[in-house]
Amino acid sequence: MTVLHLAREGDETRLLPMLRACHTELGLQSEEWALREAMTPILEGAPYGAIYIAGPARAPIGYAAISFGWSLVAGGLSAELDEIWVRPAIRGRGIGGELLSTLPRALSAAGLRRLRLQVPGPDHALARLARAAGYRTTEGALSFSRAF
Repeated sequence: MTVLHLAREGDETRLLPMLRACHTELGLQSEEWALREAMTPILEGAPYGAIYIAGPARAPIGYAAISFGWSLVAGGLSAELDEIWVRPAIRGRGIGGELLSTLPRALSAAGLRRLRLQVPGPDHALARLARAAGYRTTEGALSFSRAF
């Protein structure tokens, strides 16, 4: 079983290379200052989200970033899996699926009612992992977003 650590202040040096690698894979143009600015409040304990580091503390193998909110439909605390990333060299060993299964169990103990995630398409590797971990598509839903 992969060990998960809640990221805290001081974990920036372990997180930044993984964040940059993930964003590069996704084709996102993320500057280091912007990544630091985005993760610092969470690492300092802001209630808006959490970042979990997967693997040994000295040699992390991936991470999952979660944003929290409140949902009347879900009946309480809701979250969105904002990012999930596993080092390419160790993909295919079940770690991503384990993260998708472990996180909801751990967070439901803290009152989480629903965990959502978006995937690039129905045949994407993350979609296959999500289905295998018990996630289901939301019937009739179409996701929209607007950046400010």
